[in-house]
Amino acid sequence: MYVTIPSDQKVNGSFVPLASAQPKPVETRLKSGSYLYFEGDDVEWLYQVTSGAMRLTRLLPDGRRQVIAFGYPGDIIGFPANGLHHTDCEALTDVRLQPFRRSVLETGEGDPALHSALLQAALREISAMQDHFMMLGRKSATEKLASFLCVLSERVGEDLGAYRQIHLPMSRSDIADFLGLTTETVSRTFTLLRKSKIIAIENIHTIIIQRPTALMGLSAGDDK
Repeated sequence: MYVTIPSDQKVNGSFVPLASAQPKPVETRLKSGSYLYFEGDDVEWLYQVTSGAMRLTRLLPDGRRQVIAFGYPGDIIGFPANGLHHTDCEALTDVRLQPFRRSVLETGEGDPALHSALLQAALREISAMQDHFMMLGRKSATEKLASFLCVLSERVGEDLGAYRQIHLPMSRSDIADFLGLTTETVSRTFTLLRKSKIIAIENIHTIIIQRPTALMGLSAGDDK
């Protein structure tokens, strides 16, 4: 999941399994904190997240970490770069994943419907990645965090009366490393949004969006 306003491919967090005319491989399950793969591993499988949340990260040469993306239900993770995984991939929660052989993406392997679905998923990831890069370079800290919360609200938020509730399985430092900010800046921006009564913070992992229109405006750069 990159920071973009979701397309109509995913609505209100609904999980849409990839179409396949062939029997699917046995589902993969991971416990929170377990790794699915590491940067540099050979890519044999792609995975569609069916439940839970994943974190994709890379380490810079100086030891700093960059969170590349988060994987939520419906997302495809594990696309190869020169046949190798280009990130580490860790479970933030207990997760379930549907594996698909890499060869299906590259050759179709007798299943053109699945080949087409995986190809479209890869193209959507490229487009979302480009939007994320633009956000990293152009948006303020408030705009970045507001965009992040808007996407999560659309993807996995739950109605709570007139409000919207989001569960954050990731830490503040994860969010900071994803948005190109410091942990202190993320924490301070959460506090500013809370004091503006745009959000309420029930606990470190639960955010309640009280003024969704205002949050959306901030994500677009409207500070009024």
